[in-house]
Amino acid sequence: MLLPPWLEPLLTTPFFNVCRVHRDAARSECNMFCLDCNEDAFCFYCRSSRHKDHQVIQIRRSSYHDVVRVSEIQKLLDISGVQTYVINSARVLFLNERPQPKSGKGVAHICEICGRSLLDPFRFCSLGCKVVGIKRNGDTKNEASTMEGMSKRLVSSRHEQEEELREGSQQDMYPATPSPPASNTRRRKGIPHRAPFGS
Repeated sequence: MLLPPWLEPLLTTPFFNVCRVHRDAARSECNMFCLDCNEDAFCFYCRSSRHKDHQVIQIRRSSYHDVVRVSEIQKLLDISGVQTYVINSARVLFLNERPQPKSGKGVAHICEICGRSLLDPFRFCSLGCKVVGIKRNGDTKNEASTMEGMSKRLVSSRHEQEEELREGSQQDMYPATPSPPASNTRRRKGIPHRAPFGS
């Protein structure tokens, strides 16, 4: 199976260290990765100077774990089968597996590689687990012949699928508000009076 040459370096790169060149600058954390250079993480200022016309993705943090926005990675890679999450109103996926105690009984969906419990019926908890699954199985059980071959999907078809999912989930999440039932109760007229004190 062919994986993009930048994928495994992306998954093993440490992010969010302070940039050695721009350590005194405000945005000096190394949270960017260049798909063309395929080297270490770099900061906002390094992007402007050394990676200006390159394909770059930004890595973000969620609970001390590295995530990437779905809108950025799906243009480059087939992410089908990987659990996504909404964090700070952006849909993201985790780069690597996250430690978790053994799943309890009654967990409906688990990652095929690390056993992490999943919220939805996906096969993998992270991009790293999907890579392990591809290497282990030789494919992703007929999902795609290669990740790279599927990585250049048409944006319009993906957009249509997302719209359908969004509309479907909103319909389920927000059912139509029922009209209030007809009421025959009458409003009380006048000033309410207290009951007399007993003697």
